[in-house]
Amino acid sequence: MSMKGLSRRRSSIGVHVFLISMILIPINIYWNVQMELVRYSGLPTTISLFFNVIFNLLVLSLINIIAKRLFRVTLFHSGELSIIYIMLSIASGIGGHSMMQILPPMLGHPFWFATDENDWKNLFWKYLPRWLVVDDTKALSGYYEGDTLYKIEYLKAWLLPVASWFAIIFTVLLIMLCLNMLIRKQWVENEKLSYPIIQLPMEMAHSRFYLNRWMWIGFVLVAIIDLLNGLHFLFPSIPQVFSKRYYFRFTEDPFLTMGNLPFALYPFVIGLGFLIPLDLSFSCWLFFWFWKLQLVLANIIGLRALPGFPYLHSQAIGGYIGVTLVALYVSRPHLLVVCKRLFSLGKILDESNEVMSHRAIIGLLGVSSILLLALCYKSGMSMTAASAFFLLYFLISLGITRMRAELGAPVHDIHYTGPEQIMVWIVGTRRLGAANLTVMSLFWFLTRTHYSHVMPHQLEGFKLSTQTGVDQRKVAFAIVLACAVGVLSAFWVLLHIPYRMGALTQIPWPTVNAFGVEPWRRLEAWLTNPSSTNYPETIFIGVGLFFTFFLMFMRMKFFWFPLYPAAYAVTNSWAIHNIWFCLFIAWMAKLAILQYGGLRAHQKATPFFLGLILGEFTVGSLWTIVGILLGIPTYGFYT
Repeated sequence: MSMKGLSRRRSSIGVHVFLISMILIPINIYWNVQMELVRYSGLPTTISLFFNVIFNLLVLSLINIIAKRLFRVTLFHSGELSIIYIMLSIASGIGGHSMMQILPPMLGHPFWFATDENDWKNLFWKYLPRWLVVDDTKALSGYYEGDTLYKIEYLKAWLLPVASWFAIIFTVLLIMLCLNMLIRKQWVENEKLSYPIIQLPMEMAHSRFYLNRWMWIGFVLVAIIDLLNGLHFLFPSIPQVFSKRYYFRFTEDPFLTMGNLPFALYPFVIGLGFLIPLDLSFSCWLFFWFWKLQLVLANIIGLRALPGFPYLHSQAIGGYIGVTLVALYVSRPHLLVVCKRLFSLGKILDESNEVMSHRAIIGLLGVSSILLLALCYKSGMSMTAASAFFLLYFLISLGITRMRAELGAPVHDIHYTGPEQIMVWIVGTRRLGAANLTVMSLFWFLTRTHYSHVMPHQLEGFKLSTQTGVDQRKVAFAIVLACAVGVLSAFWVLLHIPYRMGALTQIPWPTVNAFGVEPWRRLEAWLTNPSSTNYPETIFIGVGLFFTFFLMFMRMKFFWFPLYPAAYAVTNSWAIHNIWFCLFIAWMAKLAILQYGGLRAHQKATPFFLGLILGEFTVGSLWTIVGILLGIPTYGFYT
């Protein structure tokens, strides 16, 4: 049978798949919030590959295998499992640690915590659109002190803000989908990027994966380690196998400026690192030291006295934007085809393999963008500020998406360097004005860290579907459905739990309350200490941008040049700081296997490393479930 015929045979997706996904979405968001917000352990959505989704996929796959063996019934074919994975990943990202978990705590914070000392009432209350925030102190008392959400007065207080934010968030996610549909063919089919993050779910969708002996060896090895470490956590008399993270610190200048150097041993990161192309993993650990040596060099030449030097966050955000611009430059032949299809009077080019016609995509993108800008304008932002903010936001989003497709970084956090911070550096708070600064602060939930960014999961969904023979239109429908159900489920969970527990009584400070206070303290600082252009930060954004261009030029000019622009941008992050040693170990293992065993040995070894990931994710998931059910702290394999 031809591949085209196979694709048609597998493209049918049963209604039960969408129903099961819609049932699992709120359950998974509840599980994630319990782990990340209430217990602050596990943190699945701070990792590129969400372990809660992998655990769901494993359970469904095993049920499918058992049903096939015992009853000769196939509950899910590989394409249907991939749809469930796509929908759960997108919804988990929406309800994740760096997206909607941040939003509800922000909405009442400036009213509940306003005091005479911080003077928030006079500073910015008048700029807060009441249809986007909650200022009802009675409703907020239940949220912070504990009660039940299901009172008419509480529901009424939250109804308009929830509906308004649903419209904004869904529109942002729809714009992401439109951008992904425009670049899908180039980044999925033409360039054939590696997409390391989805290699495990891609294999798990096929039953033959569970027959591989080397996968089970890796699985059992890590499962035993995490089982013993988990028992040690509960019963210290049981010996620990090993600690997941060790620290080293230089005690003398000039190396003292590098701070703590973690040497982590996370088996799942080693597994993910093995899936990364060799020169990319080399770039990752090498650029980690590049960033550290900048600090040493700054200390040696005496520039550490200059606040912020060498402005690593500015360089990194310039790198992210540079990655996007380079990717768009490489994609220019495809984008030219899109333009031809858009402006041609007749249908002169075939679009049968596209999700929808490019005219329709551009039209939907235009309508969504206008709606988003209109909502921002209604909230008090100027059109110029709103346009600049979201242009920067989607440039960063495309950079993260490209980075995931090309590099497969296990993590990609950008702490506190979002579009609003870039705009403050470039033009200053005086020129932006209090109204723009206040409304931009409401988007803190989109820009705080980017751990659980949704856009790369959308594109990876299209890639996964091509491997399992699912119709791209069904994938687009699944993405839209997951976005809608995910936003609503996240709002329900993130209001239900604080009202039941009390955000100030039983939920730890580093989570819900820190999320609430961060944007408003920053806004207070902006308004009480107005600033002009920050030239050093702005210059170093340009430095990061042009260094990315330089790296790309070197790769295009010299085939032997091993350093990737994407690795430069992603490696200046708190999370990479903690896992760089794992990536080094994975690079060494892959290099040795390829050098001494060749490609065949590499292919045989890959299931073992996939087993490392799956084993750690499975046992780690089970420990969190035990902790939630019994109401006790349990071992977190990644914290």
